[in-house]
Amino acid sequence: MSGVRTGSSGEWKSKDILSYVALGDSFTEGMSDHYPDSDSVPNGRYRGWADRVAEHLAEHVGEVRYANLAIRGRLIRRIRDEQVPRAAEMKPDLVTLCAGGNDILRPGGDPDQVVAIFESMVAELRATGARVVIFTGFDTNWQPVMRHLRGKIATYNMHMRAVADKYGCDVVDVWSMRVLDDNRAWNRDRLHLSSEGHRRLALRVCEVLDVPVEGDWNEPWPPPEPRDWRTARHEDLHWAREFLVPWIHRRLTGRSSGDGVSPKRPTLQRCEPTHPRID
Repeated sequence: MSGVRTGSSGEWKSKDILSYVALGDSFTEGMSDHYPDSDSVPNGRYRGWADRVAEHLAEHVGEVRYANLAIRGRLIRRIRDEQVPRAAEMKPDLVTLCAGGNDILRPGGDPDQVVAIFESMVAELRATGARVVIFTGFDTNWQPVMRHLRGKIATYNMHMRAVADKYGCDVVDVWSMRVLDDNRAWNRDRLHLSSEGHRRLALRVCEVLDVPVEGDWNEPWPPPEPRDWRTARHEDLHWAREFLVPWIHRRLTGRSSGDGVSPKRPTLQRCEPTHPRID
């Protein structure tokens, strides 16, 4: 199978078979985007932007074979040791790689050290001839609890862009997606994208891949419903109790939300455009 480094509408349509492997953590696994028929979906209940991209590609390519090795909570070293070698063995045409966010969120997470590991992953994947797409971190300026991480994430992003330039990777600049600075782009846990957030990100990835889409990821949100101060504070307290405290407890005890979780698509499987379009 030939590489697809420079995609265009004609080139995607003319390709007989495209193999695509998605690597990462919960961001790529698809939390918290449920399939409409989630009870009947094998190997997991989450869809996410990567599944949506694969489904959309299947509308423009003769056959798309898709694997998703991402597992929630994974730190970058485990992604490097567990997912990258398996992906390299598959010799895919296309790889999406997002890793390091969980490391940056932890106390003492060093962006310089994390990116050094990230670069080794990119080098191994690019050596297979795959087109590699990487992602910047989100701008957390809109999120009061995580605003203090903004400098670390910005440092990480600059390093990642240097890696992308060095190895010829495509970059999805999530940091600049101001449309995601809206609560409606996020799940109730404020850590994972909502279904609408995943849909918009999938459209953005397709744009970077030069895959034709009809939807606009940057479409303005409708006016939000008004909330009084008391309701907002109640929601903040509920979020802290239900999501923030358990997250901190896992960090302190060395546990992960991905303990015991397996990849939802561990091998390249044919992907059909059977679900509602991302646009």
